[in-house]
Amino acid sequence: MADVYVRLREFLDKLPAGYPSTPTGVELKILQKLFTPEEAELTMQLRNEPEEVPAIARRIGMDEKQLAQKLEDMAQKGILFRIRSGDKFLYQAFQFVVGVYEFQLKRLDKEFCELFEEYIPYLGANMMSVPTRQMRVVPVESAVGSGKGVASYNQVRELVERQRVFSVQECICRKEQTLLGHGCEYPREICLGFGDFAQFYIDNHMAKQISKEECLNLLAQAEAAGLVLSPTNTQNVAAICCCCSCCCPVLKFAKMAPRPADLVLSYYESKIDPDLCTGCGDCIQRCPMDAIREGDQVSEIIEGRCIGCGLCVSVCPVEAISLVAKAGLDAPPKDMTDMMSRIAAERGVA
Repeated sequence: MADVYVRLREFLDKLPAGYPSTPTGVELKILQKLFTPEEAELTMQLRNEPEEVPAIARRIGMDEKQLAQKLEDMAQKGILFRIRSGDKFLYQAFQFVVGVYEFQLKRLDKEFCELFEEYIPYLGANMMSVPTRQMRVVPVESAVGSGKGVASYNQVRELVERQRVFSVQECICRKEQTLLGHGCEYPREICLGFGDFAQFYIDNHMAKQISKEECLNLLAQAEAAGLVLSPTNTQNVAAICCCCSCCCPVLKFAKMAPRPADLVLSYYESKIDPDLCTGCGDCIQRCPMDAIREGDQVSEIIEGRCIGCGLCVSVCPVEAISLVAKAGLDAPPKDMTDMMSRIAAERGVA
């Protein structure tokens, strides 16, 4: 039985984001908790692109009706991905992060959270080994003003405006930390999904469908609460996480590093005008990365710590802070398919 999970680990490691092995075998314990042996075997017969049930049934030689039920059961468990196309359903194998882990929103328990926490360092090292990031940071809406000179893929309102299906779900990071006894007071039901991702969450009863106006209102609430906006690193976004540095593993570990800006993809950094700054300290309290300090009568940005979230800009009473675009950054991948193709090529598994 253990062999099937070893083979499943190897299969998942060939998907774009990978699934690295560890000295402790914690990655196998996670798979044993999520997949039955039968589900593991079926997963390994799926492809990394969506297929209709009849095509899968013909390819693997399985009864179509029986296969359809098994695949839907697995989709409901969040161990594969389902796309709805009209009245048809397409299924595919899916990477662990960002993917299967986030799809466990309904199934989280303390044991799974403990296993995941043990696995995070290995996942993090794996994700940082390639140039293309899966997530990035965009400024909160009030920090970009009218948006003049800011590319549309970095304006959160523009990212939302082009969408048609919207969902809101609980933040899995804050839910996990609460189960581990380390919960925070930030809003929990505030992470947003769009398009196929939103539909998957809605169909799996992990999220509720909302309107565009409700989505924009939630983004305003996230800004007021001081949450960092982290969309998928795509021009056509699949999700926007509203992150805190106490629960989000990416921000948590970035904050502990000397230079968070080297670990978090952002197109901007903050700049303080010393002629306007009054040294009130509001920005120091607001910054999720401890990127601002008291200087000689004015506040100062600490080199390498700003991640361009814009939260300091939105609270400065004298408008002394602005966002400055970083040089040499290309536009994000067009969509999730483009992004994962790039990551797969960089990892040599394309």
